[in-house]
Amino acid sequence: MISVVILGAGNVATHLFKGFKKTNTVSVVQWYNRNLSAIQPYKNLVDITDDLTALKDADVYVLAVSDDAISDLSSKLPFTDKLVVHTSGSIGVYDLDSKNHRGVLYPLQTFSKDTVLDFANVPICYETIHKKSYPILKTLAHGLGGPTKRINSDQRRVLHLAAVFVNNFTNQLYRIGHEITESEGAEFDLLKPLILETAKKVQDISPFRSQTGPAKRNDKKTIKKQLKALENPQHKAIYELLTNAIKKTHGR
Repeated sequence: MISVVILGAGNVATHLFKGFKKTNTVSVVQWYNRNLSAIQPYKNLVDITDDLTALKDADVYVLAVSDDAISDLSSKLPFTDKLVVHTSGSIGVYDLDSKNHRGVLYPLQTFSKDTVLDFANVPICYETIHKKSYPILKTLAHGLGGPTKRINSDQRRVLHLAAVFVNNFTNQLYRIGHEITESEGAEFDLLKPLILETAKKVQDISPFRSQTGPAKRNDKKTIKKQLKALENPQHKAIYELLTNAIKKTHGR
């Protein structure tokens, strides 16, 4: 059984706590956050603290905090020669204080506190500087029940960058689509099967091959008509940018 202390109380920390609690290989012995009220609802499930000097002994300390807080928090930890990992996709492993063994446990997924998440479908990417830390970090990653992958910092950095495109930017496009449908009282829900089918297709074929639409066909009349229908200048700019990108990709 691997003992873990979680530090942080955001979306990732909350889901990791719930995920670890379901495993037979990981025991969360303590949960730290500088604002105790954020983790107060879990006080009957785990020991909670807002005092770094009161941190319990554990095999792994998981820093599930904002990117900007990782370096500072790791330097304030009151111990040495322990395995300390962060969960960020964009922060390097060397940003952790060198007084401890350093690593990364990066769950490649979007996290919202109010949603139910099955870690069986969440790839866990892990990395560490010290070779002796790999077995325990690998076991910790496997304990969540999903696919795992040992990667380096450069691979993690580009995965996180790509994730911004396929998740954050895509979600913004959903929001724009929702706004457009609402402008004429159409139901956004009617687009949901299309959203699911689009995501389903790239499970089997490449995004290049699955591309459809007026830009791919270079349907100039439709493109012109739709640009004219867009009243929001920002929406129009995004439409033009993505249309030109698709046309260039497909040689139109």
